[in-house]
Amino acid sequence: MKPSVLCCFFIIAFTFCNAQGKWDLQRCVVYAINNNISVQQADVQLRLSALEIKLREAGRLPNLNFASSAGYNFGRSINRATNTFESRTIFFNNFQVQSNVNLFNWFSQRHSIEAARLSTKAAEAGKDKARNDIALNVATAYLQALLANEQIEVARVQIAQTSSRLQTILRQVAAGALPELNAVELEVQLARDSAAYIGAGATYQQNLILLKALLNLDMKVEFDIEKPNVSTIPVEALADLQPEAVYAEALKNLPQQRVNEFRYQSAIKEIQVAKASMYPTLSAFGNIGSQYSSLFPDQQRTQSIPTGKQDTLGSFEITPGTTSYLVRPGFTFLIPNTTYGRQLFDVNLSQAIGLNLSIPIFNNRQLRTARDRAVLNAETIKLQTEADNLQVQQDIYSAYNDAVTAQQQFFAAQKASEAADRSFGFSQKRFDAGLLSTLELLTNQNNLYRARLDALSAQYEFVFRMKLLEFYKGKGLKL
Repeated sequence: MKPSVLCCFFIIAFTFCNAQGKWDLQRCVVYAINNNISVQQADVQLRLSALEIKLREAGRLPNLNFASSAGYNFGRSINRATNTFESRTIFFNNFQVQSNVNLFNWFSQRHSIEAARLSTKAAEAGKDKARNDIALNVATAYLQALLANEQIEVARVQIAQTSSRLQTILRQVAAGALPELNAVELEVQLARDSAAYIGAGATYQQNLILLKALLNLDMKVEFDIEKPNVSTIPVEALADLQPEAVYAEALKNLPQQRVNEFRYQSAIKEIQVAKASMYPTLSAFGNIGSQYSSLFPDQQRTQSIPTGKQDTLGSFEITPGTTSYLVRPGFTFLIPNTTYGRQLFDVNLSQAIGLNLSIPIFNNRQLRTARDRAVLNAETIKLQTEADNLQVQQDIYSAYNDAVTAQQQFFAAQKASEAADRSFGFSQKRFDAGLLSTLELLTNQNNLYRARLDALSAQYEFVFRMKLLEFYKGKGLKL
């Protein structure tokens, strides 16, 4: 297969790929925010924080618990209903309903709830940070894909120029006007241009794979992006993105700073919670209990059954040698067990209400250590906040310096590309006049190709650095 036919094949293949559905930056960012795993994990953390608020708010309400036990006692054991020893098998059943409510604990619960709410606000800001991070990552990958696509176009133009020149040289070689070496040199150059075109296409596809990963999109799904002209992408003036002003806006707008602020405020509340736990706590309690025993006697239902015999109660001497006996009719007493319902709801039913005062005196330094740990945790968060602010400031100044450098490099690369274009035009005319060898012409063509690629890279680098400054300023990401 001739190189020219091979090049046309690759051009058609890439053109067909680009004809599929397009995604612009806004669509990519929105889809990533809704589907990226990091954002979903941040949302789970937010919901966990919301559950913690509900849990701590519910701590203000009275608790209510029901307990029951049942079993058998064997041998000599205490009858749980009569509280006497029995040497028989006894079935027992106990029930208890109890409730407690905290009356005053030095505002520990209030501070705990406020700490949970502040933690939830930090989680909300954390979710916003995850969204911002994924948006920035998507925008970066999007710009890299656009640059790769531009490189494809430059390589395609390079192939078209080399292929056209090769056809002209082949006709001249066939006519005997030029040696065959000129055509061979151009065929080698065309093969190099084709390799560069294929490499640019592979880079572009790799960038699309990275975008799919950021979007959490199935790799089997057809995917391509809109390709706006980089020259039409709006950027603010560099004078409006001075690092001092951008840093001041970043402290107000970036989610990470709000995350740290809410975490620090929550840590202060946790210190107050730890301090409150070192003071007395007053609570109220109430309970209702009852129990059943299979051997609990029911004295009210005692039955007297005559035996028909006389029971001797005692004796006394009337006269010396004469004894008289005191007797009465004999009876057998039958005492039935108290019924299950009567034992539970009448005989053994008990109630209690009262107050409970708990005063911590000595707890192996646990409470004091908890307070000290809360203080140190707040200090750690404060130091982390300062470190994050310093890092943001450093990133902004570095981004500004990179933007200035990228702008200068872009202007220089533009001039180099224009000069290379003029140089190649002159070379083309000299070659057509037979005053320049094919190798020299190819050298100038390659110089033009590299200059165009350098100009594109510098332009995209400048746009990215400017968009990064706009992002820190809180202007979002727009292409």
